[in-house]
Amino acid sequence: MSLSLHRPDGARLSYRVTGSGPDLMLISGLGGTAVFWEPVIAALGGGRRIITLDQRGIAASSRGTEPVTIDTLARDCLAVLDEVGSEHAAVVGHSTGGVIAQSMGLLAPDRIDGLALTATWARADRYMHELFRSRLELLRSLPKEYAATMLFVGYPAGWLRDNWQTLDTALAGAPLTPSQQDVLAERIAALLAFDRTRELAGLRPPALVIGAEDDQIIPAYLQRELAAAIPGARLAMLPSGGHFFPISRREEYTGILKTWLTA
Repeated sequence: MSLSLHRPDGARLSYRVTGSGPDLMLISGLGGTAVFWEPVIAALGGGRRIITLDQRGIAASSRGTEPVTIDTLARDCLAVLDEVGSEHAAVVGHSTGGVIAQSMGLLAPDRIDGLALTATWARADRYMHELFRSRLELLRSLPKEYAATMLFVGYPAGWLRDNWQTLDTALAGAPLTPSQQDVLAERIAALLAFDRTRELAGLRPPALVIGAEDDQIIPAYLQRELAAAIPGARLAMLPSGGHFFPISRREEYTGILKTWLTA
């Protein structure tokens, strides 16, 4: 069941809580939806209270008036934890969710029991800037192709061959309206502007970085650089799976998370 939280700037955040036990927040990437995590939640099994949300301006959550930055999105996530009475939580962030999780760890270190940062980065380099420049061009001119190419770049070809419904779903939900495109464009600007590398040496929650060697959206070298920037961070690299390895390599991914959560 979806619940909602109203933020001071008028944004309404839709969130979901499932299960019981120690708190675990899952934060999705650029798409910003709670539904991304449904296969992962099923594979993780019980023993945790799992909290997910649609990020502001996405799906069932409204945009509000505050400028969208990574810190804004991090404060939204902390507000959801407040709303559900969570004093401490482990946080898993995928892609853009991983930089949101980093901000949470810097903004409220005493509340974060650990950070699993998957397919994410410390600072966008030229590769990311050029990739997202091209994506923005598609977003404005050919939104269905924007949705389609993300899958062709983000998943291994063999996995897509066996899961064409993923493409059908993406095309059905393509950002066709100017308002949908505006929300994604400002989120892209936020993720490219994120740079707290100077602070990562002081990141207090224990961190795990998970990546895939064949990720063409956030290259493996950026994920290694992130792990190296965080003192004591563990690094787990999957040999394949593309950018969306929580879905394409779900069993391996959730196995790593289960080991981390019980360590």
